[in-house]
Amino acid sequence: MTQVAEPGTKTTTTIVTRVRDRARAMPDAVAMREKDFGIWQEVSWSDYWDKIELVGHALLALGVAPGDRVAIQSENRREWLYTDLAAVAVRAMTVGLYPTNPASEVAYLLAHSGSKILLAEDQEQADKVLSVLDELPELERIVYLEPRGIRRRYDNPKLLFWEDLLAMGAEHRAAHPGAVEETMSQARSEDIMTLVYTSGTTGPPKGAMLTVANVEFSIQTLIESGGFTSPPPSTDDIMLSYLPLCHVAERIFTTWFNSSAGVQVNFAESIATVQPNLREIQPTILFGVPRIWEKVLAGVNIKIASASPAKRALARFWLKVADGIGDTLVRTGGKHTPGTRLRYALGYLFLYRALRDRIGMRKVRYAASGAAPIAPDVLKFFMGIGVPMHEVYGMTENSAIATANRPGRVKLGTVGEPHPGVDLRVDEETGEILTRHAGVFAGYWRDEEATAKAVDEQGWLHTGDVGVWVDGTHVKITDRMKDIIITAGGKNVAPSEIENALKVSPYIKEAVVIGDKRPYLTALIGVELETVGEWAQRKRIPYTTYRDLSERPEVIKLVQGIVDDVNTKFANVEQIKKFRMLPKELDHEDGELTATQKVKRSALGKLFDDLVESMYAKGGGA
Repeated sequence: MTQVAEPGTKTTTTIVTRVRDRARAMPDAVAMREKDFGIWQEVSWSDYWDKIELVGHALLALGVAPGDRVAIQSENRREWLYTDLAAVAVRAMTVGLYPTNPASEVAYLLAHSGSKILLAEDQEQADKVLSVLDELPELERIVYLEPRGIRRRYDNPKLLFWEDLLAMGAEHRAAHPGAVEETMSQARSEDIMTLVYTSGTTGPPKGAMLTVANVEFSIQTLIESGGFTSPPPSTDDIMLSYLPLCHVAERIFTTWFNSSAGVQVNFAESIATVQPNLREIQPTILFGVPRIWEKVLAGVNIKIASASPAKRALARFWLKVADGIGDTLVRTGGKHTPGTRLRYALGYLFLYRALRDRIGMRKVRYAASGAAPIAPDVLKFFMGIGVPMHEVYGMTENSAIATANRPGRVKLGTVGEPHPGVDLRVDEETGEILTRHAGVFAGYWRDEEATAKAVDEQGWLHTGDVGVWVDGTHVKITDRMKDIIITAGGKNVAPSEIENALKVSPYIKEAVVIGDKRPYLTALIGVELETVGEWAQRKRIPYTTYRDLSERPEVIKLVQGIVDDVNTKFANVEQIKKFRMLPKELDHEDGELTATQKVKRSALGKLFDDLVESMYAKGGGA
């Protein structure tokens, strides 16, 4: 039942009221941009608010009531934000689905959330939901954005074209002009704003309930108080939106940064065009998961390897200088010395400016890596060429608020210091990181048992991450509790540090360390097709497919050298004794990766059981 605000009560601030107020204050300023037919189309703040209100009226016309769920399955685009904020405006909950979710996962997420409306981007997404429609009794309408292949071929009364939805909204707004604003005024801090489904590495995804208060605490901590950037973000900042918006990290950088600070959002054309879009946009704030930073570094190595001898020698010289600069910045917490400033100024003239321009990071004033562990050497590379890198830490269940490396106080290999207002402790017995603050979620949707396990009676969120304090100020994450390997000899090993050391190599894309209850550690390794393919061409090694390339003796020898080099950095019990090459690139649809590209270890062990067992069989060879 809708709660009516009492006269004189203060309206609750939400991301929607922030957009509305900004639209009134700076109506003609650019809120976001998106490419149509190769041309960047601008959306002003007044247009942005108008579309939110219009879609909000359409949702009301469709019978969406406070507490209902509105799902979105689409790549990042304007309509994602219009629908997301319109749902918040009418006090419904947004449910984000990954565009890569197969039909079986779409059925689970829509059924579990009880979604009433689904925004499906195109025929591919519509086909998924239509194939499982019998399992979704609560789903009333499927709104599609791209009409190609749908409008003339499909005859399902639940289908509704986006333009028709907007027309419905216009009609409702004409008849009930203040309905959306009135519903917004009744918002409460405890309203569930969104269900963010976890990636489901160990079981079915769980829907984390984030409230209006959770999101406001995140905005105040990470954005308005400069918890990430220094100075705080402003209307002068530019960002590229490219990671899935149903992930809490991209929601922060795209939607929350935009609505609260007025940062201009530019939507990448696709995940495949991120690199050229970065070069076009030259963002000032850039967030990436480790895979993104690793891929950019691998691309740099490819370009240098294929350059002329003179250019290659010049690049390698200045990258060696950058490595030295990075070493100094690591020691000083990210602060330049007179010596590093001079070396960087020279390097900027000869390489760094052109290199940063080519990778789309010439104007970046704040860069962050999060959502998974990353090798310190990858971060040091970017620091050395002038990209101010910061590893940050948080999770969906605490509104992504835990720790961050602050400008000038960076400790490489750590995820930084707890934010102000955040209680954080490391359990003395288990080493688990626990957090407690106003951003801790309201629980898991329709799962009281999982909620009770996640948040104890004292309000501490059990993150499932194992960590240690560094110098009493910064936190270092060693691994996930569920991923810790206990060898047959009783030794505890954190596999992620070894895996990240292997993935520093531009030739290795995936590395999964195995060894729980085993006599020694082994690994399943997947090569980076683009990098190793280019290396094979230079070596005149013929190949046809990914599998053919990975099975070439020369490639196995290349990987063996990388493994041998990484082994020198670890104690004997942590060294990889044998490895096997993955015969294919890991894929979400095949059940090997989560939608956020995290490896499903248990699934991998079953799918490639023959490879694993061959490394422990007597006479199994190297």
